Amino acid sequence: MKHIDEYRDGRLARAIAATIAAEAGRGRDYRFMEFCGGHTHAISRYGIEDLLPSNVQMVHGPGCPVCVLPVGRIDDGIALAMRPEVTLCTYADLMRVPASAGADLLKAKAAGADIRMVYSTLDAIRIAEAEPGREVVFFAIGFETTTPPTAVAIRLARKKRLTNFSVFCNHVLTPPAMRGILCSPDFRTVRVDGFVGPAHVSTVIGTAPYVGLAAEFAKPVVIAGFEPLDVVQAVLMLVRQVNEGRHDVENQYFRLVTAAGNRIAQREVADIFELRPSFEWRGLGELPLSALRLRGAYADLDAERRFSIETIPAADNPACECGDILRGIKKPAECKLFGTLCSPETPMGSCMVSPEGACAAHWTYGRFRANGRTIAERAVA
Repeated sequence: MKHIDEYRDGRLARAIAATIAAEAGRGRDYRFMEFCGGHTHAISRYGIEDLLPSNVQMVHGPGCPVCVLPVGRIDDGIALAMRPEVTLCTYADLMRVPASAGADLLKAKAAGADIRMVYSTLDAIRIAEAEPGREVVFFAIGFETTTPPTAVAIRLARKKRLTNFSVFCNHVLTPPAMRGILCSPDFRTVRVDGFVGPAHVSTVIGTAPYVGLAAEFAKPVVIAGFEPLDVVQAVLMLVRQVNEGRHDVENQYFRLVTAAGNRIAQREVADIFELRPSFEWRGLGELPLSALRLRGAYADLDAERRFSIETIPAADNPACECGDILRGIKKPAECKLFGTLCSPETPMGSCMVSPEGACAAHWTYGRFRANGRTIAERAVA
């Protein structure tokens, strides 16, 4: 535990927070968006916002891959799973994401669909090998971090000549989402002075892809790890950049992230995937060149082509404000459903379902509490 405890030293965290308070100029506000859901959970779990001065605020961003998947793609997954010949494999945090008309994958499984929760892409490969009479589809989801394992599975399926395996690809990209936030009409309302950049994503893509964004929009980016000292140090680095009028890309997480990233993973992904012209994100709408699909050379392993999937856009629950939360317009507790109709037991939106979702973080770590009572308790008081 030594190398974990080093980054959770409360004394050091308070010292860095005191430095932030001393350097954060009086009379001005600082608003920094943590892009990654892992950072959102670290901030809630360790009470980092309580350490920061009142004029330094954290804004939650769209860095939860399950949260940003639109309803229409969940509908597609359910339709696939309901086909009698299909076994749909997916990660557990996707099972309860609401689809149209109150449906979700877990309910589809209860209704008889062959849906199996897996821990890795290789689990899906093993199922396809063991059950050659089934059409095994892997519901691939995630940012650049989880794309290489999907590429490995596709490569392995080709090597093993599996004719009953395919991938329903929903991999999305971080820099285009950051651009979408910065170009959004909401940006004047939200106002973001800088970004705490994602850690795991950056181990794959490196720091270079953020340089153009930082320069174009004059917004500093600091890549940070997920431990509390990582986050508070990143905030201090951002405060200093704002104070100095800089908009550089800095790497706090240098123990794992490099400028170039993982070149081997990048080559594997580039060989198997290509950019989609456009892709819908929950809360952000259609973003150009923001997601991946399989190249034509791997069309036989592409579930969208094999099963002629044509996504029909579907609206979110109109009462759920997950879209506003993903864009940083609202905090979870500002949603009228939070803690009343919407909880981890009865999620109304994807932000409450995923372990990386902002609503789940606020609920899990009690950030929705005020004066010792929950939102639900105050609603009936």
